[in-house]
This record gives sequence, structure tokens and C-alpha cells, in this order.
Amino acid sequence: MKVKLASNYGFCFGVKRAIKIAEDYKNSSTMGPLIHNQDEINRLRNDFNVGLYTNLSDVKDHDTVIIRTHGIPKDDLKNLRAQKAKIINATCPFVTTPQQIVKKMSKEGYSILIFGDADHPEVKGVQSYGEDQNDVHIILEPSDIENLVFKNNKIATVAQTTKKKEKYLEIVNALILKNKEVRVFNTICDATFENQDAARDLSKEVDVMIVIGGKNSSNTKQLHSICLENCADSYLIENETELQNSWFLNKKLCGITAGASTPDWIIQQVVEKVESQN
Repeated sequence: MKVKLASNYGFCFGVKRAIKIAEDYKNSSTMGPLIHNQDEINRLRNDFNVGLYTNLSDVKDHDTVIIRTHGIPKDDLKNLRAQKAKIINATCPFVTTPQQIVKKMSKEGYSILIFGDADHPEVKGVQSYGEDQNDVHIILEPSDIENLVFKNNKIATVAQTTKKKEKYLEIVNALILKNKEVRVFNTICDATFENQDAARDLSKEVDVMIVIGGKNSSNTKQLHSICLENCADSYLIENETELQNSWFLNKKLCGITAGASTPDWIIQQVVEKVESQN
């Protein structure tokens, strides 16, 4: 089986930075999963003794705590400081930006609108920086705006870093039609754009498409969705063990892309297994 890799794929700047930080701080623990890739988290635990805190109550005084790439809510960070934990902040700078925008704009009297998944850790962290939590609104569709009641007549909007720019534009347009003053901040990461565009282009020319990444990763699921638009035989896997021989029957060219939290060593294992298909 012939394999073609997307022109952009895999680890983004923020993830590379976080992995390097975790490797530098052996025998520490992360607050929540560092990234959305269990295989890489296992590697950090096995090779660098980097543990995982799932709750603040797990943290003991003066522990070394690495903040996950997606960030954590403001009050959680405050509580860690109160416990005198040694905090190593691996929050992606592109995630820190919307946090600071929400903090600044809400202080200036703006209602806040976040385009994103309400249950995603990145969005929860960004949301926490609003001065009035009752006036921080999270939506996924332009139609959701109809049900919102803003406390102020001026609105500031940010987006989850891994969301589709086209959908964000739809939301912004709907918001502008209904409100006098709207401040729009484009907080979608450039790496997301590049990976999505590359996946879109590649999926148009292959017989089968493999997307590698965590099943709970927002950006990986977005890549899979984009590939399905052009290639019906597009599959989302976490590693080479999930590949099925039947996917490659009567196929000649397989495209491969990977989410921003997928390490090169997993991608290479998948490439080698796909290439071995008859």
C-alpha cells in the first residue's frame, strides 16, 4: 500500500513545548492529562516518572505540579498556589491568550461569548476568567445566539483554539446582526488552520484516509470530520493496533494525517503497518 502524508500534521508548538517541559521535570505530576494522547502520557510516566493528578485534593503541599496544555480554571490555579505547590505552567500560549482577553474585556464591561465545547478543559479554563460567570456564554452554533440574554450592550467574543474558522465566522456574523458593538478576537490557532487545510487537500486525492490521534481530542475529531467530507473511507485511530485490513482492500493510495497531540513515533508505527498492507 502506498502512503502519502499530509503536508502539515502532528505535534503543534504548544504540545512540543509541553512535552519538553514534562521531560525536564522528572518525578513531577501534571494537573489533568498533559495532552490528549494516552500513549504519550504513558511514555512520560514510564520514561520520566511524570504522574497525573485528577483532583486538586491529590496535590500535597510543595508538590511540583505541571499545568496541562489546555490550562485549568483560575480558581484551581489559585488553590494550587495556596498549597504552596511548585507550579510549572505548560499551558499553550495560544490558550493563555483567550484567557487574558476574557479577563480584560469582562473587566471593561463586555458580555463574553465563547465559541467552543462547554465540557472541554480549554473552554472551562477560558470561561473562568470572566468577571461575571452569569454573563459568560458558550455556544457551538449560530442559532444558539437566539437563546442568549446578554447583560451588556457590548459583546466580546473568542473561540476555542481548535475550532473551524468558517463556523466562527458564521457566529460572528450572526452576532453582529443582533448587537451594536461586537469585539471579535480570532483565537483559533494557525497550526489548526494548516493541519485542517492539509488534511482537506489530501483527502481529495486518496482512496482511504487515516487520522491518528486521541478519540477525546477536539482537533483530531475536527480533522476526521474534514476528511469525511471528501473521502468516505476515513478512519480515526489512536495507534496502529486499531488498523483493520478490510479498510485497505482494493485501495491503492492511503493518506495519513495526525492531530496536534500525536507524537511522531506513533505516526511512524502507523505508516509502517499501512505500507505493509497488500
